[in-house]
Amino acid sequence: MMKFSSTKANNLEAVRKWAKKQYSLGDSSIHGPEHWEKVFGNGVMLAGKTPGADVLVVKLFSLLHDCRRENDHYDPDHGRRAAGELQRINGSLLHLSDNQLVLLEQACSGHADGYTSSNPTIGCCWDADRLELPRAGIKPRAQFLSTEAARNLI
Repeated sequence: MMKFSSTKANNLEAVRKWAKKQYSLGDSSIHGPEHWEKVFGNGVMLAGKTPGADVLVVKLFSLLHDCRRENDHYDPDHGRRAAGELQRINGSLLHLSDNQLVLLEQACSGHADGYTSSNPTIGCCWDADRLELPRAGIKPRAQFLSTEAARNLI
């Protein structure tokens, strides 16, 4: 298991524990904590290669984007459900600026809709998740990736 470090104001391990409590599908789910750890690693790597990306938002996205899934199959609103929790926990579990909160909400809300983003932070979030599509037997395609760093990996 990846050890999540904490920043001065955002304890990533506490966020991970909170997300696991929200997650009803269990550790063996294809969208569960093992997936989050891989998205975390992908996101940190992509953010390091993408100027302007907010690495904290990317890290938080990895831990939160699937935490409100109701099944491992078709669940188009799971990202919007996760985003709906963010206002409630900002100021207690999360300590984000208004801009960071908006970015995280947008990244969580839209991550499963098939779009790309010109915003470097949102692009890193979505690409970090899409680079994990092979676990579901899907090969990532360049036209669905937002960042040059991710397109260079496929």
